[in-house]
Amino acid sequence: APLAHYKKIYTLPMLTIKEDKGTGVVTSVPSDSPDDWAALRDLINKQPFREKYGVTDEMVLPFQPVPIIDIPGYGDLAAVTVVDQLKIQSQNDKDKLAEAKEMVYMKGFYEGVMAVGDHKGKSVQDAKPLIRTELLSEGLAVVYKEPEKKVMSRSGEECVVSLCDQWYIDYGEEEWRALTQQAVDQLNTYTDEVKKNFNSTLDWLKEHACSRTYGLGSKLPWDESWLIESLSDSTIYMSYYTVAHLLQGGTLKGTGPNALSITADQMTPEVWDYILLAGPAPKTTIPMASLDKMKREFEYWYPLDLRVSGKDLVPNHLTYAVYNHVAMWPESKDKWIQGIRANGHLLLNSEKMSKSTGNFMTLTDAIDAFSADGMRLALADSGDSVEDANFVSGTADAAILRLYTLVEWVKEVLADKTLRDAEDTFHDKVFGNEMHLKLKETGDNYEKLLFKEALKTGFFEMQGARDKYRELCGEMGMSKSLVLRYLEVQAIMLSPICPHVCEHVWSLLGKEGSILNAAWPGAGVVDMTVIQQSEYLMEATRDFRLKLKNLGNAKPKKGAAPALATPPTHATAYVAKCYPAWQCVVLDTLREMYKGDKYTVVDNKAVSVEMGKKPEVKKFMKKVMPFVAFMKEKVAMGDLSVLDTSLPWDEMKVLSENISYIVTTLGLEGVDLALSSDLGEKGEDCRPGAPIIAFRTEPSVTLQLTNNQPFTGLFNTACPILQGDTVKNITRRLARMERNIKEGTPVSLYRWTDPVMGPRTMPDMKTPLAGLTQVMEKETFIIDLEKNIVKLGDLTLEQGLIFRVGQEIAA
Repeated sequence: APLAHYKKIYTLPMLTIKEDKGTGVVTSVPSDSPDDWAALRDLINKQPFREKYGVTDEMVLPFQPVPIIDIPGYGDLAAVTVVDQLKIQSQNDKDKLAEAKEMVYMKGFYEGVMAVGDHKGKSVQDAKPLIRTELLSEGLAVVYKEPEKKVMSRSGEECVVSLCDQWYIDYGEEEWRALTQQAVDQLNTYTDEVKKNFNSTLDWLKEHACSRTYGLGSKLPWDESWLIESLSDSTIYMSYYTVAHLLQGGTLKGTGPNALSITADQMTPEVWDYILLAGPAPKTTIPMASLDKMKREFEYWYPLDLRVSGKDLVPNHLTYAVYNHVAMWPESKDKWIQGIRANGHLLLNSEKMSKSTGNFMTLTDAIDAFSADGMRLALADSGDSVEDANFVSGTADAAILRLYTLVEWVKEVLADKTLRDAEDTFHDKVFGNEMHLKLKETGDNYEKLLFKEALKTGFFEMQGARDKYRELCGEMGMSKSLVLRYLEVQAIMLSPICPHVCEHVWSLLGKEGSILNAAWPGAGVVDMTVIQQSEYLMEATRDFRLKLKNLGNAKPKKGAAPALATPPTHATAYVAKCYPAWQCVVLDTLREMYKGDKYTVVDNKAVSVEMGKKPEVKKFMKKVMPFVAFMKEKVAMGDLSVLDTSLPWDEMKVLSENISYIVTTLGLEGVDLALSSDLGEKGEDCRPGAPIIAFRTEPSVTLQLTNNQPFTGLFNTACPILQGDTVKNITRRLARMERNIKEGTPVSLYRWTDPVMGPRTMPDMKTPLAGLTQVMEKETFIIDLEKNIVKLGDLTLEQGLIFRVGQEIAA
């Protein structure tokens, strides 16, 4: 045993050793190998175990671990330390031993320092190759190689490493590697993980066998009895793309005549040196004009801007390509590869594709099932990173429906004559700015080859913005110019993923030429304030709806009878202009403690001490720390702007301008606005950007409304009438109550001209308005709660009202 501390050593049993790997005999290093120390300790402590294998005491008991490597944190007996830390009982604790091995080996190699021998004081990674060289030169060791893991041939035999003559490329050569590191540093890999994989490959890649004796491939230039193996070959073949159109003659094999009348045998190494390496003019029969033309083509098109390939080629072929570009153009960094986009494999419905299990789909099958654009949309949605993408059939089915809905909506909008011409409302500004924002985000995502993100921002979120705009516009309708702009922008943004559908939409819009030739729309300046105001409005109304829903689900107190649920009719929304004075002090203090970085760790104890120094908050100390915890959570979810003591815009104005939307979405009769200061101390729960709402129910009297139109599906409805109601109030309330009345449909109210005989007269379908008088918009309804009656002027409506839906006919 060369370099061993003990002159005489024994071969001992070890339960975890693999007999089918190598010789089945390994060197024991109990000081730094947890497995070795656990095995030796078992033999030392367990006499029956020694007797079982015929091990005598003198073979084990005199031996103790010898310090070899000093590892920071573990000392010079790392295996002993870690085995004790993990409380490993024996060599049968396989899981804990695997954990211990991972802890010791990695740290030992990269941070360990030799504690003995001629190389004492050197790092392990520096000393290891030196010791190896010394052992080989003295004949004390031989080079042994084996596969990293078990390899089986197609015929079923286990493979071993074959000893044969071989050509290697020394990728570990220091100067070459240093230049390649520069190339990787400037390389756009689109994801940090791919960059990390390239750097990791540079760390371990040394000599690589680059030749073989059989198969397809190019001959090794300096030894034509060998072929270049496939991963080492064609690492700069992209340079050939730049002149291929001049040499191939429009054929795959290049056997026909080409544009420059050049034959393959004329393309000598000297010619290629002139074209690719700016070498001297070659001695050739090729005209100089043709040589210069090819050179200009190469100089114009190179370097390689983007190479798209599989993630499994990063540790080999793609790294070789970076190395060989550096070798070809060491002084010309502008010829090095600019970008490599590595992608994962494709799963089908979350499972690996396999013909044996039947979980596979051909390209033709997919197009037949989902259409070309439906499949492209599902593929784009399956994933962007180096993780395996997942093609889901349900997503493809939903994609077809989404695309069909888009086309139908385009047709519907183009035929809609009710769109308004103006483009001046708050919601118009919001929608326009959201389009600009999504246009910019989608363009950035396409530039980064993030197709899933581009689909999200350029289609799903664009449709969400459109649906929100349509809902918020309500009865006044959408702006025609804005909608047409949306359709054009939407078609262009989606066209890289779904070109066929977008081409059809482009033609429906009456655009000339193909959408594939359309320029990317210029994104205007995005007013984020308007978008923030819209987000505030949507968040506030969402909170209001939840509060209203919870109001109906409120449980009575224990022992109390459940109260009859009376739906609220009105509400008051309270808005805070700024935080209370003591909360402003807390916010200012937190802002100082964060020091401009949301990731700064702000200790609650330090905050509490600081708050104790503030006289403004002493009265509220019980409330301070819960408020601090709440604001720290908001910072973690957002940014430091949540610590602002007021908003940069008037939220009362935003709510006021959108009060009709708030009323409609809550299904109320009216919503008032007030300042939180009106609530006194109760208003402290109201903060800037987070209004609170209080619901109330106004008294009403129920009135019977009857529809006398045939085939409408409408009959009698008991409708509550509030004090001071108008026709507009009642018809809007009726539309909420009756699903058969669509939003925006005109509704007219009628009373009996003769309140006594009118209801008793047989109706005539030819003259449905006979005996009826229309209630005019300016008339007001009055209720008498004591008598439970509704009046219209001096007339008591004992028999209710008649309502009719749609365009009226003359009486």
